[in-house]
Amino acid sequence: MPSSPSATRQVDLRVEPVDDVLTQVERAFQTSLDLGTLVRKRRSLGARTDRGTWVRIERRRIDKIGGQGWNGTECAALLDGVARPQWHRGTAWREPDDGVMWRADETDLLPGAPIGSSVLATDPHLPDEWWQALNTSLDALAVQHTRRVATPDTVTITQSGVAEAIKPFLPVGIDTALKLKQWRPAHADLNWANMTGPQFCLFDWEDWGMAPQGLDAASLWGNSLAVPALADRVRHERRHDLESRDGKLMTLFVCAKLLAPDAHPEDPRLELARDMAARVAKDLQKG
Repeated sequence: MPSSPSATRQVDLRVEPVDDVLTQVERAFQTSLDLGTLVRKRRSLGARTDRGTWVRIERRRIDKIGGQGWNGTECAALLDGVARPQWHRGTAWREPDDGVMWRADETDLLPGAPIGSSVLATDPHLPDEWWQALNTSLDALAVQHTRRVATPDTVTITQSGVAEAIKPFLPVGIDTALKLKQWRPAHADLNWANMTGPQFCLFDWEDWGMAPQGLDAASLWGNSLAVPALADRVRHERRHDLESRDGKLMTLFVCAKLLAPDAHPEDPRLELARDMAARVAKDLQKG
């Protein structure tokens, strides 16, 4: 009998043996992976191929995949006007009796290195052209059409989930009237590790889909708070999203994640997140 989600073995691909997985991907894609370029993260792997492309491999629990499937990177190949690596092919398989699935996608190489880790501690000093390209891509993404629903942090975003997260930061009674109205396509994992510079390119599309307006902008702002000037730049560039009603709710949603009970007490973003949460709650109370 297959394992239940709760019984699925916890795995960290940074230390887990992965030779068999890499071999399976090489056979499926009829290519060789350059192990000298291998990037190992907690639940994903990446490496360059012998034909000058990149392969990303991810391990995910079945209960985190859901009914819409698990082909976000493949579906993103149809997006117009968004700077992203071209997708070539993909493969997926289920691991017997382990409650997980693997997926590999082959794409073009990135035009440059990722800007940094997901949360930046120093200003990357990006040129104005980079910010223009970011805006062009996010604006183009917002007018696409999809039935996919965004899964930030592998969790499907819902009205009830957002309401539950932000409720502790709102005055009593106001939360019942806060309905998310403007849903549009979002990358859903917008952070500094998923974008390149100085030439802008947005990658890692496995969780994209419909989300409330402002999710991406609020996420990038939250990942910039350790550099206040950078966070201010994000808010300025994406003010159309963040000043909308749903954008304020998404800002509060991101603040709620940052201020979760398990937050590290020395996280430099916490004070600014508290201040913003209080400001947004006050704005929402005014209506």
